[in-house]
Amino acid sequence: MGITVRKTRIYVDRSSQQWIVEDQEGNFWILPNGDDPWNERQPFLLTAECELEPVPSHYKYLLRLPDTA
Repeated sequence: MGITVRKTRIYVDRSSQQWIVEDQEGNFWILPNGDDPWNERQPFLLTAECELEPVPSHYKYLLRLPDTA
């Protein structure tokens, strides 16, 4: 039995035009525009209307996500 390490995933929700992050625990968050989006994140509820499109991981730097995110 091994340990599974889950990485943070970044998406854009095409329906709302917002950045969405799935954290290591599987929770989804809306990242607002601003200087510190991770600390100002809001919970995001997945619905049938969501159109999440995966974004390459190098956007983590552009969105100023912490290394622990």
